[in-house]
Amino acid sequence: MAGAARGQKALGALPQLVKSLRSEPVSGGARLRRLPSLRRTFSLYDQINLIDSVPEDQLRFQSYDDTGFKINNVKYEGSLVIVENKIMTWAPKTFSEITAESLSIFKVVHPVPEILILGCGRHIQPVSPELRKFIRSTGMKLEPIDSRNAASTYNILNEEGRPVAAAVLPYGVTC
Repeated sequence: MAGAARGQKALGALPQLVKSLRSEPVSGGARLRRLPSLRRTFSLYDQINLIDSVPEDQLRFQSYDDTGFKINNVKYEGSLVIVENKIMTWAPKTFSEITAESLSIFKVVHPVPEILILGCGRHIQPVSPELRKFIRSTGMKLEPIDSRNAASTYNILNEEGRPVAAAVLPYGVTC
């Protein structure tokens, strides 16, 4: 009986725990949100912020909001494709508008990036088999994630010198 009471108590604490772990403020708002720190520990004594040592000519997401992204101190509105250290506006406004045709630039890009980070907006979305097949046919791996984490992942991989591309919808996109 004591085990059941503990289970009920733990279950009752769950909503409070989830609320405390939320990564976004409850109040919402359109203010720019800074990306999380990308510090990595190499030893017990040294800690290096790798992002601070990125060359000036390398692209780096600095923040995001519901309508766009700040990259290298420039605010870009709307959806973006980033490949070979170049930023391009991208037509899709919603996840359902992302097609092989909207990503056709990857048919002609050489060298082919190792990975395409697909920023789906506020939430991760399931990618259609047709789109997955197209991405595979280009020789890239696909990583569909929410746009906030897509920006951070792009920064890490780009800083490591990996051939990476990103196609990101603004964080405010919900479907």
